[in-house]
Amino acid sequence: MSNRTKNIIYSIVLFGLMGTVWLYRQYYGEKAIHFYIEGQTMGTTYHIKYIDQESRKLKEDIDELLKTFNQSMSTYIPTSEISRFNKGGNLSYELPYFYPVLEKSAEVYKVTDGAFDPTVMPLVQAWGFGPARRDSLATQKVDSLLDVVGFDYIEYNEQSVKAAKPNVQLDFSAIAKGYGADVVADYLKGLGITNYMVEIGGEVVCKGVNENKQPWRIGIDNPLYNEKGGERASAIVALDDKAIATSGNYRNFYIKDGKKYAHTIDPRTGYPVRHSLLSASVFAKDCMTADAYATSFMVLGVDTAIKIADENPEIEVLLIYADGDSLSVHISEGIKPFITL
Repeated sequence: MSNRTKNIIYSIVLFGLMGTVWLYRQYYGEKAIHFYIEGQTMGTTYHIKYIDQESRKLKEDIDELLKTFNQSMSTYIPTSEISRFNKGGNLSYELPYFYPVLEKSAEVYKVTDGAFDPTVMPLVQAWGFGPARRDSLATQKVDSLLDVVGFDYIEYNEQSVKAAKPNVQLDFSAIAKGYGADVVADYLKGLGITNYMVEIGGEVVCKGVNENKQPWRIGIDNPLYNEKGGERASAIVALDDKAIATSGNYRNFYIKDGKKYAHTIDPRTGYPVRHSLLSASVFAKDCMTADAYATSFMVLGVDTAIKIADENPEIEVLLIYADGDSLSVHISEGIKPFITL
């Protein structure tokens, strides 16, 4: 056999092996780097998808991270930092989460004229939506409880926080799930992972693309689905390097004496809100910001929510509200190209 023939055969075998390796990576190796994990946290579920070239299985680490996060933020854990503050009126931080959430709370409290206020905790409990949930209304207590509601009663710095008067308490439930999604997203980013979707209780952070190399597609609930059926999602949004949080009074309420009481309490009046806004979805660079504004807008209603969103370039909104017997939708111009109704 001539050298030329040998070289031809060698080249054919080499290219064949290269093709085999390529096919293996396409059909096996690529699949191995797509991960989906889910679990329980903050009284709800989490769902995470990520693409990792190193094929790291991160569920145990993420569960431990969220466990530590809850040890700071959860009012359902008696030994958590927030529970200890609520009992004693002061706290020196041991974990890195408390100060950033106070800073964001102060910012949104100011922009919304007090519609977002984590000192609403006593009112939340009085209306039966706290850890000691009960099916009773404490209307007669509202006026007295308003005396201890107001973020101006919180004094804090980078090391500690204290209440300026007795019985002031904090409740971060309107911001904690979004913040937790940011914490997990930052953890994945720190590992060099650039394509992921983190969802905790409906609050979502997306980066990069999905396993099909397409933008992550997130559904926004139809607020009347459970009541009237129809399509489960009112809209689909394509997200990359952005967070979304949705708040809606249709998700958490109770009925007493024929009246529906929503879980959204107006910290300024002390009463559950009752208006036409059914769902507020807020888009921002981080989910903590989106979460806080989504809750605020459910307090403020459609017109004020639109005004604040228009004046705030860092956020975009999709608002679903009752308009007579039908639903209407308001979408910020900046997010419209990414939404399918």
